[in-house]
Amino acid sequence: MKRPKITVVGSINMDLITSTKKRPKVGETLIGESFMMVPGGKGANQAVAAARLGADVTLLGRVGDDAFGKELREHLQREGVSLCNVEPVTHLSTGVASITLSEGDNSIIVVPGANEEVTPELIDEFEDTIAVSDIVLLQLEIPIKTVEYSIELAHKHGVPVILNPAPIQPLAQSLLEKITYLTPNEHEVDEFALVDVANLIDKLIITKGEKGVSFLHKGTPTHLESFSVEVIDTTGAGDSFNGALAVALSENKDLKEACRFASAVGALAVTKLGAQSGMPTREKVEAFLNKRGLTQ
Repeated sequence: MKRPKITVVGSINMDLITSTKKRPKVGETLIGESFMMVPGGKGANQAVAAARLGADVTLLGRVGDDAFGKELREHLQREGVSLCNVEPVTHLSTGVASITLSEGDNSIIVVPGANEEVTPELIDEFEDTIAVSDIVLLQLEIPIKTVEYSIELAHKHGVPVILNPAPIQPLAQSLLEKITYLTPNEHEVDEFALVDVANLIDKLIITKGEKGVSFLHKGTPTHLESFSVEVIDTTGAGDSFNGALAVALSENKDLKEACRFASAVGALAVTKLGAQSGMPTREKVEAFLNKRGLTQ
């Protein structure tokens, strides 16, 4: 089978993760349980998720000319993600995400840094890369004008687009009409930025964490229950889902089958600490599904 060719346009961060029994109140200092630094960023997460599932992945992004940037580039290369388009910038630091894990969930503050240099001019240099892609995958941790331009280019060349609208912000209705699928979580879909979802119902894939995923399949409202697993860290679960969805749709799976596959990948991803460390290989996903009588 031909490897799916996926282009991800998005952020590259270093995740700074603190685990604590409870979240501090304003002005309060607590003793945490653990701290670790791991590769992250929604764009990089989705790229790694797709690459581990066997896709040919190109990432369009930026890092700073600093220690974090060097470490992240080396990591992504080891993961098999094509980085010919990821060059360090000297005047900004690499993006970071400060993540607090507590009470079975996470809170995140992102400082974009070099991700602000993922500009339309950069994307314009790689129009040919987008034109030959099976799917273009986007999120909103880079400048919105770049997201808009990337969608326009993909639409121009007839390339399907998956947009993960996180972190949530206003998007033009005319732009949303040019994407193939929109993948908000249950909180994002209720935000004002997506208030006019009635006209997008056939594009919506709503992820609901432990409650599963909902979408319209062949004109029928459909809901898939989540897989039961031991949850260690939910960071990156949505990115794992989106990367896997891009792979499955590129392999011409129908939407229900693709969402089930992506749900399995998301479930496996939350069983380990860190956004990328738990992202499974294709073999692990197939074994997971086969054990439950769900063949791919």
